[in-house]
Amino acid sequence: MRFTTLLLLTLALLSLSGCGNMRSGPDNESATTSQPQAKSYERAQAPQARSEIASNQPVATQQNISLDQADAANAASQALERKIIRNANLTIEVASPTDSQRKIFSVAESHGGFVVTSEMTQQASDDKSKPEMSVNLVVRVPALQFDKAMEEIRAVASRVIQEKRTGKDVTEEFIDLEARMKNQKALEVQFLEIMKRAGKVEDALEVQTQLADVRTEIEKLEGRKRFLQNQASLSTITVTLQTPTQIVNATGFWYSVRSASAEGVDVALAIILFLIRAVIALLPILVLIVLPAALIARVVVKRARSRPRKQDPEEVKVTA
Repeated sequence: MRFTTLLLLTLALLSLSGCGNMRSGPDNESATTSQPQAKSYERAQAPQARSEIASNQPVATQQNISLDQADAANAASQALERKIIRNANLTIEVASPTDSQRKIFSVAESHGGFVVTSEMTQQASDDKSKPEMSVNLVVRVPALQFDKAMEEIRAVASRVIQEKRTGKDVTEEFIDLEARMKNQKALEVQFLEIMKRAGKVEDALEVQTQLADVRTEIEKLEGRKRFLQNQASLSTITVTLQTPTQIVNATGFWYSVRSASAEGVDVALAIILFLIRAVIALLPILVLIVLPAALIARVVVKRARSRPRKQDPEEVKVTA
């Protein structure tokens, strides 16, 4: 009885599995037939997708604008990292060079800079009561404050006579120095390892000589790098302060008369000064040479005249 029940159960399972296989076959056929339909559907929907892309073109332009802005921001950040040496020469007219000098001192200190040199010179002018004065200043300010400092210095002047700005990009040289320093330091490490393994004194001395050359080169590169970094971080402004020059009308009859009379007086004074200098120059010659020579000649002449004259024998016979 049990055997029959088991046989019936196995037959039932086999029948169920056959039905499942028959169902799965049509499903696979439907899947294979659906693929060409999907392709045809995609072909049909392609123009619609293209039109949607064309309608969404403003979105793409917005994306391009954002990318351009990102590139601009990246370029600005790279420009800030560049090493640029900026200098300026400025010649200005001021009413009082000493007061303007103090103002420029305060401008440099307010921007975190300092004054390197300050030189004052005084020149003679036609007006003796108001001599011409000029002040030369060399100021160093941080590179980020260069433009602001220049504007404040220009505000001190009553008139700007000359202004010159220069800039030199040393970024490439700075990067080259860093690369050379890196290579030299790596070579230094290799020489140190070789020195540790050297078994002979001669080999150690030779390696030490090479190591000294490498360290000297590293020091040179570091010095040049510090110099460029200092020049790029601090800008140099050379300022010349001058008093206003008087503008004279150089035309007209009376101006010509005045200039001619002034020139005549100058020539007469020059002649008088020349004569005075000639007398002063000849005075030692007269005192030390001419006067002693004249005295000696006078003494010789007196002695020659005081000697008695000897008579000739023929003259004595005639008289006898």
